[in-house]
Amino acid sequence: MRGIYLSQTNKGKKMFSIRYRLTVTAVMFFFFMTAGSIGLVEGAHAAEKKTGQPAVPVRVAAVQERTVTEQVSLIGTTEPIRESMVASEVSGRVEVFYVKAGDFIKEKSYLAVLGATDLKLRLRAAEAAREGINAQLILAEKELDRLSTLRNTKSVAANQFDEAYFNHSVLTQELLRSDAEIERLAQELSKKNVAAPFTGFVAEEHTQVGEWVTTGGGIVTLVDLSSILIKVDVPEKDAVKIVPHSNVDVVIKSLSEKPLSAEVVAVLPTGNADARTFPVHIKLSNSDLRIKSGMEAVVTFKVGERRKALLVSKDAVVAAGNQRMVYRVVSEQVLPVPVKVLGYYGNDAAIEGDLKPGQQVVIRGNERLRPGQTVQVIE
Repeated sequence: MRGIYLSQTNKGKKMFSIRYRLTVTAVMFFFFMTAGSIGLVEGAHAAEKKTGQPAVPVRVAAVQERTVTEQVSLIGTTEPIRESMVASEVSGRVEVFYVKAGDFIKEKSYLAVLGATDLKLRLRAAEAAREGINAQLILAEKELDRLSTLRNTKSVAANQFDEAYFNHSVLTQELLRSDAEIERLAQELSKKNVAAPFTGFVAEEHTQVGEWVTTGGGIVTLVDLSSILIKVDVPEKDAVKIVPHSNVDVVIKSLSEKPLSAEVVAVLPTGNADARTFPVHIKLSNSDLRIKSGMEAVVTFKVGERRKALLVSKDAVVAAGNQRMVYRVVSEQVLPVPVKVLGYYGNDAAIEGDLKPGQQVVIRGNERLRPGQTVQVIE
């Protein structure tokens, strides 16, 4: 029994020894693996620190100092320079209607033709009556000439000559009245063809084939967009500084951000007493006819004194919450410079900040820059 016990004890010691060696081996393996991982991580950080992050490509522009004038930008609405409801000068049934809404029509082009059968018949009758009057007048002239010769020789009675003279005068007046009637009928007949008074677009149709149009009845509404009229309500404090015939910048944002040159044509003397604003009319050329009626127009007026200001491209200004900043490039790194935007002048922004003329600021690629980040300036 004792031998069996000793055998079991020796076996237990062997099992303990094996477990101990396995545990030590596992601990040593974990230690070396952990140390290796730490070494790899430190090596990676060291390599990243040694090589650095790749430079961000950016475009830059110089800060400029220029003389500017205080400006105010207000929103107006585009309108046609001319708009007319083309009406018929005579009555009649519409026999031909040449146009539809949206058509571009040249000046003097026909819009519609009204029925004129009765008028044509009356004109023919008037022309025939004139021929009869003219024939009678020819005979009366001959008779008057004959009696005038006899009168000189005292071979005709005075009352006979007077009668011939009176008859000639009546026929002359009849011929003049006939000519006037023919001219009136011809003019009325010409008005049966309704033509465009100016070049423009058909904005609205007011009749169709078969409808009866009375005198003064509408045919179409025609708009002239060769130039655009922009009406802007300007606050009183700025309206008094606007000079008629001065130049302003206009931006039609739906078409382009590029400012267009326009002219102030009038500052109306009667304003809105409640809002304290005055209507200002702006004329803008529209030779390519891209601008339509009813578009939004941003008009920039010069309303202040001339002064010097620092200007940067408006693309250089970056929003950071309620703050505005620009990134200045110094030794291939960027430094954020807080700025205050004083106004916009075309594609430039007037700013206040710790900047000087000639310093380079980022205008492209500045959306995700961080202070101190390395950049590569590209052309």
